[in-house]
Amino acid sequence: MNVFIINGGQTFAHSGGMFNNTLTGWTIEVMKEKNFKYRVTNINDRFDPMAEVENFKWADIIIYHTPIWWMQLPNGVKRYIDEVFTAGHKNGIYLNDGRSHKNPDVNYGTGGLMQGKRYMVTTSWNAPQTAFTLEGEFFDRHTVDEGVLFGFHKMNQFVGMKRIEGFHFHDLEKNATKERIDNYHKEYTAHINKVII
Repeated sequence: MNVFIINGGQTFAHSGGMFNNTLTGWTIEVMKEKNFKYRVTNINDRFDPMAEVENFKWADIIIYHTPIWWMQLPNGVKRYIDEVFTAGHKNGIYLNDGRSHKNPDVNYGTGGLMQGKRYMVTTSWNAPQTAFTLEGEFFDRHTVDEGVLFGFHKMNQFVGMKRIEGFHFHDLEKNATKERIDNYHKEYTAHINKVII
């Protein structure tokens, strides 16, 4: 199994990307235990979009680790995706949007070239989990995946990938105690061992 890990923990303003660095380390530990081959990109480093396309083409599974800023992907993660997916046009990521000139009303989103590949996403939040689950709280009881990440999942579907159940980390600024991080480590490791097979 070939696994491509994208560390989207952006170094910007008051954020040092530290949790996503730790999380990437946890993921690498599991890949080593499973004897899977893996490659890692940190979006803060300079990257060649064409070389990154080759990482996507090489991988069986892509794992995205990203914080959420202002209810969406941070600018560095979005820039990485924009540049790499554009470089992948007719080059292993997608051919076109899937429609034909004869009938342009149907089949949008079916021109991906990454069929047979799977992806997983983790997100890290300042928001507590209750902001998504309690009546009257900020996210109106929409999950991360059906709300903020809806477009992200559609992007990966557009290029032909199938979704693996992700994992979301909450309340990592105001309540990031050692005990909570240790528990998250155990829960995440159990999750990734269950879904990455």
